[in-house]
Amino acid sequence: MNDSKVFKIVLTGLLVAIGILIPLAAPAVPPFRIVIPPAASYTLGSHIAIFIAMFISPKVAVAVALGTTLGFFLAGFPLVIVLRAASHVIFALLGAIYLTRVDKKAFKGVKLRAFSFTMGVIHAVAEALVVIFFFFGTAFPEGQTVPWILLFIGFGTVIHSMVDLELANIIRKVLQKQRFVDV
Repeated sequence: MNDSKVFKIVLTGLLVAIGILIPLAAPAVPPFRIVIPPAASYTLGSHIAIFIAMFISPKVAVAVALGTTLGFFLAGFPLVIVLRAASHVIFALLGAIYLTRVDKKAFKGVKLRAFSFTMGVIHAVAEALVVIFFFFGTAFPEGQTVPWILLFIGFGTVIHSMVDLELANIIRKVLQKQRFVDV
């Protein structure tokens, strides 16, 4: 095994650890974590490790997405929210595959924002479908209907995803400048 592979494995482990720790460490008070029972939850920064992983490779992105799912499970979130976290594998894999086909160093401005919005929409659709299927065949919780899910899970997830991608991009640029990693 060469140094590059070892470095990628170590970096993957660090990103998985961050993905597990963020849901565990974020205080249960705004603005770091907002929970609207039973299915809506927004933890600031919870996607940062996934977005950084997407710039490394599809395999790393999937591993980190599964790690963040474990973090939400260990933090004691309701099953529907853990399943929402598991759906991150979809946008992480699709985004990472796309990023293998572009010049990542020139990936900024309008291209980055368009990518961010597209990933946010894919992310939101996957999470909204998880919530709809989770409650399928049962009565939705009091006051929560498909439009409620689309608004809070869908729209909220697009915004949350785009904010976390911006934060991840800032961290990615710092890592590049320090020559710590070429992502």
